[in-house]
Amino acid sequence: MNGGAAWQGNIKARLYERVRERGYDSLTAFAEARPAVPLYVLADELGNDVAAVQVLSGLLYEAERHKRVTRFVRDVLVRELSERFPDGWPDTLDDATRGEVALALGAWTAYTPETHKERVRQARAVLRATPPLAGWRPLGPDDELLRTLLPDEEA
Repeated sequence: MNGGAAWQGNIKARLYERVRERGYDSLTAFAEARPAVPLYVLADELGNDVAAVQVLSGLLYEAERHKRVTRFVRDVLVRELSERFPDGWPDTLDDATRGEVALALGAWTAYTPETHKERVRQARAVLRATPPLAGWRPLGPDDELLRTLLPDEEA
């Protein structure tokens, strides 16, 4: 992002212009073509005048319109985990990795719409109580474990 340019002009129009330039008809289609890619990387791909939070907001908007918010919530976790643990879930949960897990789960919760916060809190508790196997790396929102934690029931 360069000098606040991401906050100048019509943000929504800029996002959709950029995804169309890349051959996609929606921000969701653009993101789905890049599963497990962190949000800031998606933003960077769209230009130095696009912020990750704008991509997040656009994806949530589209998810709400198409009643796919739960899938969006799972997708955000996948992207957070990919950013923090590119090689998969840590094999040892020492202080450092517990901190990274907390940061990933905290960001996930922060990015979750209010309609899904309680479900995310419950899923977080399960992940902390019974961590996934070492190396687990969800490659998208349809990961089996994630669908168990957050089934497609729209709030």
